[in-house]
Amino acid sequence: MELIELKADIRESSGNGPARVLRREGRIPAILYGPGKDSVKLSVSVSDLEKIIKERTKGHVFIDLVIGGEKKAKKQAMIKELQTNPATRDLLHVDFYEISMDRKIRVKVPVVVVGKAKGVEFGGMLQIISRELEVLCLPGEIPEMFEIDVTNLNIGDSIHVKEIPLPANIEIPAEVNFTVLTVVRPKIEEVPVEAAAPVEGEVGAEEGAEAAGEKASEEDEG
Repeated sequence: MELIELKADIRESSGNGPARVLRREGRIPAILYGPGKDSVKLSVSVSDLEKIIKERTKGHVFIDLVIGGEKKAKKQAMIKELQTNPATRDLLHVDFYEISMDRKIRVKVPVVVVGKAKGVEFGGMLQIISRELEVLCLPGEIPEMFEIDVTNLNIGDSIHVKEIPLPANIEIPAEVNFTVLTVVRPKIEEVPVEAAAPVEGEVGAEEGAEAAGEKASEEDEG
């Protein structure tokens, strides 16, 4: 596992005002936290962070965080969350999660489908229920993805989490053997039945009843 170095500075202030000042200086607020650790408020260079993200397009990004100040410190961390502006996509804030190479962590790994299910060829539809799976493993052993071959799945077939083969020392801490993906039957749309138009010369039930009533009245009067 490659650790990419990133320099960070301690920041004392927080809030929208100081954050705007940082962004004008080409930096964004950040925070470092971890199990049993006090959180540390930081700031990092936007350009340095963007470069790291672009270089690491797949998998989790691990950082060798060099924290400046009176006493420089190095912390191994992973990017836990990135906040961006929904309109401009500019980076606004980053969360770093401190890790230890000998301590297991929980991370989410994407599910990638391989092949075309034969049930789809028969009119079924592949439904992916879980696009990510949470795993528990050491930071250096995190899988890039879980590839699931669906070629032999027919309509009604499913793959559950416990059917996915796992590399050594990796576990999925799921309490329930939930469905990851399945091939479902196509939905059949109900076509509304239209009332048949009466054939020429035939009288509808209501009209016939009315006519019969009128005829009976005429006979009584006669």
